Amino acid sequence: MSTPRRPLGLAAWRLATRLLSPVAPLILAQRAARGKEDRARIRERLGHAALPRPEGRLVWIHGASVGESLSALPLIERLLAEADTHVLVTSGTVTSATMMKARLPSGALHQYVPLDTPGAVARFLDHWRPDAGLFVESDLWPNLILAAAARGVRLALVNARISERSARRWQTAKASVAALLGAFDLVLAQDEAFGERFAMLGARQVEVMGSLKADAPPLPADEAALAALKQQIGNRPVLLAAQTHPGEDETVLPAHDTLRARFGDLLTIIVPRHIERAGDIAMLCGHRTPARRSAGNAITAATQVYIADTLNELGLFYRLAPFCFLGGTLVPLGGHNPLEPAKLHCAVLAGPHTSSAITAFDAVLGAQGFGRVESSGDIAAQAARLFTDSEAAKAAGENAAIGASTLSGAVARTIAALRTLIDARA
Repeated sequence: MSTPRRPLGLAAWRLATRLLSPVAPLILAQRAARGKEDRARIRERLGHAALPRPEGRLVWIHGASVGESLSALPLIERLLAEADTHVLVTSGTVTSATMMKARLPSGALHQYVPLDTPGAVARFLDHWRPDAGLFVESDLWPNLILAAAARGVRLALVNARISERSARRWQTAKASVAALLGAFDLVLAQDEAFGERFAMLGARQVEVMGSLKADAPPLPADEAALAALKQQIGNRPVLLAAQTHPGEDETVLPAHDTLRARFGDLLTIIVPRHIERAGDIAMLCGHRTPARRSAGNAITAATQVYIADTLNELGLFYRLAPFCFLGGTLVPLGGHNPLEPAKLHCAVLAGPHTSSAITAFDAVLGAQGFGRVESSGDIAAQAARLFTDSEAAKAAGENAAIGASTLSGAVARTIAALRTLIDARA
């Protein structure tokens, strides 16, 4: 039987990645010099395994970075407990690997995902020989997916989401996208809108499961660090801006100025989405006295803006404030996960751009009864109301947690949908 011809776009991608393969080590070395790759584990990116394959059935779960990997944790735990299987987790960033090292349950393995070159992919699949592959959200690498499917690996796209903008862009290469999505036996979408977009683009079997993030455990926090920060802050009111992007700090800082005129001991905490932006944020502070966590600076009475430029400490800061402004929402990025603060009884303020998690934002903000902001003035007004009414702030946090709890159950539904897929090669 002849092998089906790939659409031109996928064939071109395979040729381009094959031609680039000889320079891949150089590219990885350059990225490592900038802190974008783990120098000690670069061979994994070339498909060379650093760990032996365990005997028995192996389910492979791939998530691009921290958010996808975190959302998969409850699924990983259930698979280990119920499916009589080993679990291999792959991701592509240094931060996600650090987080997985700290949080993966016993029995699960982590490797860096191979570069999407034919050789690296073949080496990876030759060694690991997964029985099933679960790709989280929408990190789709053509060579990796098509090679796995060609070897009989049963594939599912889980917690799947795609924005309206991305769907329109994908339609420009509809044959290639249909071939890529057609490699998946199942697409398990977060909501109806995402499911409809995947079906329109050529996915074969689409089911709506809800978001795995709704079942993720609350973000952890180091108790000693939490106690130290609470002591440093004392009774000062805290304006927390979490996961901010360029353009949002410039909105939060004027809100800080407005609030400080009324609340003279205000402390603003900014947790940038990308910690390498801390220097730029410090410059934006201007006359506002900043301190940086990565430098070991303590919060003193003189500190006006505390820049939390460290990794994997969001759970710490959501526990320090009764509410937060959540980034990625005042700029057109779709917003970050509102369930993380909500589960820790931290109410959420968010801008208009929430397309990445519409259902979650609607649940949390709907339960709170407020939270939409579009300007510095909006943030300052909402914050001032909560600062002056501690009972309202406490109730908002409790309602946020209730809203988040209404979305639970996606892990159980996903496991049930995947059971036939996972058992197929037992």
